Amino acid sequence: MLSEHQCEGWLEGYLLTGGTGCSNSYEAFIRIVDSMFSQHAKWLKVTLELPWRRKIASLNYLLASHVWQQDHNGFTHQDPGFLTTSSTRRRISCGLSASRRELSAIGIRSLSAQPALRQRSGRRQARPSTMADHGCRGSALHGRDWHLQWASNDQEAEPDVVMACCGDTPTLEILAAVSILREHLPDLKIRVINVVDLMKLQSSSEHPHGLNEADFDSLFTGTSTSFGFQGISLAGPQLTYRRTNRNLHVRGYIEEGTITTAFDIRVQNALDRFHLVQDVVDRLPHLGSRGLI
Repeated sequence: MLSEHQCEGWLEGYLLTGGTGCSNSYEAFIRIVDSMFSQHAKWLKVTLELPWRRKIASLNYLLASHVWQQDHNGFTHQDPGFLTTSSTRRRISCGLSASRRELSAIGIRSLSAQPALRQRSGRRQARPSTMADHGCRGSALHGRDWHLQWASNDQEAEPDVVMACCGDTPTLEILAAVSILREHLPDLKIRVINVVDLMKLQSSSEHPHGLNEADFDSLFTGTSTSFGFQGISLAGPQLTYRRTNRNLHVRGYIEEGTITTAFDIRVQNALDRFHLVQDVVDRLPHLGSRGLI
C-alpha cells in the first residue's frame, strides 16, 4: 500500500497489541513519516519510565532502494535523509549491512522484543557475493570485528591511513580504493574498518550504543581517516565531533544525481573509488612523487 503514514499507524497499533512487525519502504519515501517516527520516540521514552506499562516490541524499518541504486528513477528518489533524522534519537539503532550475513544479524536483532526504534538498510536488487560477504561478520553489529584484517595491511601497527565504511555501496568503493592503493603504494599501512551500527560512532556518554573513548581510539587512532558513508555526508561529522580523532573526512551523498548509471551517481557525489584514492594521496604529502598514481 503506497501510503507510508497509514502503514506506520497500523504498525504502531499492532505493536500495542503485543505483536512484532516491520515497515518496509523505499528510502526516499520513508521521510513521509518523519514526524510520526519522532512522536513515537518521545512516547516510548516516557512510557519506559512507567512501571505499570507493558513493554512492547521495537518499531522496525527496512529501507530498500537506497540512494546509491536509484539510477533508474533518478533524482526524485535519491534521499537518504531519514538516516540523518533517526540518528538524532537516543533510542535508535541504525544498522547498515555490507554483507548478507550482517543483514541477517541486523534482522534478528531488530525483531527481538526490545522497546526501541530500529532502522536497517538493504538492497532491493540481488547482487553477486563478494569478499565483503565472507569477511564481514554479524558480530560487527555489536562493535566487535570492525577491523577487517583480510583487507588491511597494518598488522595491528599504527596505520598511515584508516579507510572506514558504513553501508554496502560505501564498503564496495572503499575496498576498491584500498585495492588500488595497495597495488601502487604497497608500503602504505592501511587499516580498513567496517561500521555496522552507525550509532556506535557516538560517544557512550551520548548514546547507549556508543563506543567508549578507549575502544574508538584503538580502532581509528588519530590518523587521517577516509569514511565512506551511506547517508548525507554532513551527518557523519555530527556523530563524531566529540572524538579525539579530528581527521575524519566523510564522503557521502551531497545532493547530486540524475537518471544515470549507479557508478556515475557515486562519481557525482565523490564516493567512487577514484575520488577516495585521490583524497588519501592529497592528505599524505610525504608520499611525494609516489603519490602520482
